[in-house]
Amino acid sequence: MSTHAKRERLLLADLLEAAGPEALTLCDGWKTRDLAAHVVVRERRADAAGGMVLGALKARLERVQAEFAAKPYEELIQLIRTGPPRFSPMSLKQIDEAANTVEFFVHTEDVRRAQPDWTRRELDPVFTDVLWSHIEKTARLLGRRSPVGLVLRRPDGQTAVAHKGTPVVTVTGEPAELLLFAYARQNAADVELEGDKDAVERVRTAELGI
Repeated sequence: MSTHAKRERLLLADLLEAAGPEALTLCDGWKTRDLAAHVVVRERRADAAGGMVLGALKARLERVQAEFAAKPYEELIQLIRTGPPRFSPMSLKQIDEAANTVEFFVHTEDVRRAQPDWTRRELDPVFTDVLWSHIEKTARLLGRRSPVGLVLRRPDGQTAVAHKGTPVVTVTGEPAELLLFAYARQNAADVELEGDKDAVERVRTAELGI
């Protein structure tokens, strides 16, 4: 049975292929070629991928990612489609689902929403709940740099506190939109913000996310 991660992987690969190597993305300074290289390095070069969280490895990450970005674009797309090698822990279904479902969803939207004619995807309720579950588990991590109190709320009233403090800004939207907002794609997320005007503006430009 196909997992959410596998579905998002294949969708991301298709979108990257259709967009070509020089299309814009929501990732600041990255075109589709750079995003594709990032995905491949993250899965296949653990010796460099640590630079995504460890400053000491950042230079190595940038060097390795540049090397991959220089490869033929079609090769990068195929590496994304086929996924990590069998000896990689990320090739295991449970780890793939946990590590890549949100990663690939966000990057899929990075490609889609950078285009002028994008429209919102219709997500099935099960996948929507998966995204909400991720928000509930990681809200404090995603919102730790918020300059004000931050609450994420679904239209049905379920909430997750991303950052304690005052004043408080409440962000309301579907889980997919809240996730993009919390992953520092505030300008691309279809949400409503409630709170003090100054606080709202500060949240809109805050460096949220991991």
